[in-house]
Amino acid sequence: MTDIWLATGEATVLAADGQYTDAMPEVLIGSVKGPVGTAFASMTGQVAGHPRMFVIRDLNQQVRPATMMTTKMTVRSNDYVELLGGVVQAATGDAIVDAVSEGIIPKDQVNDLVMIIMVWLDPRCATDPNLDRRDLYRTNYEATKLAISRALKGEPTIDELIANRKTVTHYALEGVFDE
Repeated sequence: MTDIWLATGEATVLAADGQYTDAMPEVLIGSVKGPVGTAFASMTGQVAGHPRMFVIRDLNQQVRPATMMTTKMTVRSNDYVELLGGVVQAATGDAIVDAVSEGIIPKDQVNDLVMIIMVWLDPRCATDPNLDRRDLYRTNYEATKLAISRALKGEPTIDELIANRKTVTHYALEGVFDE
């Protein structure tokens, strides 16, 4: 039995210049018998515009721990769905398997845990004729693995947040409070 009841993590990995491939996954991980397991099971139905899918690496290759992936924004095109269920899902799946193989996720607990990963995919990706799918894979792979690691390490700690409270500003507020 696992002692991971509910852990959360997030990460942002920025795109290469000229791309819209920033990745910003948010992760919930916890016991199948706890609140994450309940949330996971309740996500098996579909909601219009917000597809939910098991993370698979390829056909017949569902990852462990079982992971449900959904979007943070409304899906409006088949091209978007193809990227989400293709490159993004593959990167997410590979990151999960590598997190297990590297010991980030305890291998002996993969059948006792479930994860929910909410992903960001910029809608411009679906219409960009110069989309770099390799960069889309890279950002989602790196960000997913980092978010999982942060969740299981409890990062950032409250002490880190308090220490950097006056030096780190949300990017959307840059210049807002300048005098």
